[in-house]
Amino acid sequence: MRNDDFKEFNYYPDLDELHGWISSIWELAEETAYTAEIIENNGFSFSLGVNHVGNEFSYVKFTPEGMDPFYAYWQPVLSGSAPLLVHLPGYGAEMSTHPELVARGFNVLHVSPLGYATPDGPDEGKKRNQAWPVLPDTVLSGARGGYRIWLANCLMAVAWAMQQAEVIGNRVSFFGTSQGGGAALLLGSLFKDKGVRCVAADVPFLTHYPLAAGRGAYAHATEGLDAMDDKHAGWKALGFVDTITHAARLTCPVLLTAGGKDEICPPETIRALYDNLPGTKSLSNFEALSHRYTREFIPLAAAWFRIYA
Repeated sequence: MRNDDFKEFNYYPDLDELHGWISSIWELAEETAYTAEIIENNGFSFSLGVNHVGNEFSYVKFTPEGMDPFYAYWQPVLSGSAPLLVHLPGYGAEMSTHPELVARGFNVLHVSPLGYATPDGPDEGKKRNQAWPVLPDTVLSGARGGYRIWLANCLMAVAWAMQQAEVIGNRVSFFGTSQGGGAALLLGSLFKDKGVRCVAADVPFLTHYPLAAGRGAYAHATEGLDAMDDKHAGWKALGFVDTITHAARLTCPVLLTAGGKDEICPPETIRALYDNLPGTKSLSNFEALSHRYTREFIPLAAAWFRIYA
């Protein structure tokens, strides 16, 4: 199990509280009415040099009742039906396309929750202190906001994708880099016994906050904690979105990467998660790698998906 040498784990949610939080996300997603509108303009242009993609791929605008609109990017297989791969963004909220995975026979849905990224670029008005506030908002709300809404947006987008003719139902895998890797792991936990096939997480963020100790990207957590009088409540909120807390639920095959020179998502946090995973797992440590989208990740993930997705 997790390393309990860290006093902060004393404030983390227990298993019943974690299950209750997960159920609340599913209830929020399933009880929130939303519309989904396909936007035919795929966002590419001659100025970007990638207009050859054509019109097969499309933005999808989701408008949930009582929440901000958010966008996804839908990349379906060209023929037949296939499993669904869901890509999540890094903390920079960038939009990503994966035609190489579509060419390998997968549907790919990139989800950008909370409306941070749009077809016209990032919505800078949603930033606070020049950064997206999803992690500090999670801390300050006691995990009732922030990533709870972020993940509910993902569930809505996956539900929409599952209704598309190209998608084999009840067969979904998750992947991403940095925050996207951490979120892929959280969604792997949320979809336990709900069709998840595997997860591929590249240098994942949201992993072992106590061990990270406010370094690199984990300063976003410190921002929330510093604003709270009750630090114990803040640590409990972080526990809900710590992949270590979800490790026992990640029984599907999990692929991880780490960078030996990564000062944003320290490699020892990823190793700690790996050591706690109960099922089929792989960890590739690239000793010379600092924090970035690793060029090695997509071939590794593609092979992982070919085996397990």
